[in-house]
Amino acid sequence: MKNGIPDLDLIDYLQNATRILIFTGAGISTASGIPDFRGPNGVWKVRQPVYYQDFMASEEARIESWDQKLEGWAAFENAMPNAVHKAIADLEAADKIEAVITQNIDGLHARAGTTQDHLIELHGTNAAIECQSCGARSDPERHYAAFRRTRKPPVCACGGFLKTATISFGQNLLEDNLYRATNAAGQADLVLSLGSTLSVYPAASFPLLTARKGAPYIIINQGETDHDNSPALSLRLEGDVTELFPPAVEAALS
Repeated sequence: MKNGIPDLDLIDYLQNATRILIFTGAGISTASGIPDFRGPNGVWKVRQPVYYQDFMASEEARIESWDQKLEGWAAFENAMPNAVHKAIADLEAADKIEAVITQNIDGLHARAGTTQDHLIELHGTNAAIECQSCGARSDPERHYAAFRRTRKPPVCACGGFLKTATISFGQNLLEDNLYRATNAAGQADLVLSLGSTLSVYPAASFPLLTARKGAPYIIINQGETDHDNSPALSLRLEGDVTELFPPAVEAALS
């Protein structure tokens, strides 16, 4: 946006597309109060991630994992969708979305109105707790309350270990999500990456799949991304995605 006017090229791309693939990263959620994990001031600069194999093998690792999740729970619980999440939901309401692929685990896309039919949460969600044995899901709050009180990692009624329904380091992505993302990438006629450094794979491969099939590829991010020099790139906008994207969507849909 220059002088308060949304980028005209971005508006044109949005208006002409009917099957948009949107790929989102942490940069769209920091405005909602969600901490960045990999940035210069990110969580992983002060806390070491707990690997899945360690979580399953060690009581100490499970305590550390629950400590980390409890530390950040208030931010996730109180966060509200911002203008970017809402603009994406508006595009879906206008029947322009093929899929929304997100690396984020905050659940804000769903809370903004993106439907499960179009939403692919590649790295899972903090909005549920999942048993690692039987797969049962439950609400997080009661488990956090129990952990605060006892300092013992919660377990399922079946005896299995309970963990947030997120993909931990060392844990495989869900095959169904990979299939859905690959299929959506093949069907889209425009792909936008919003608020991601595009440095985590296989997630960052999906925008390139669409672009290499000939669809326009747009990146909006504050700071460099790993795809900035890709020959498949059609438009690169530098800046705060919460300022650049929602006005363009509003203009494209008006």
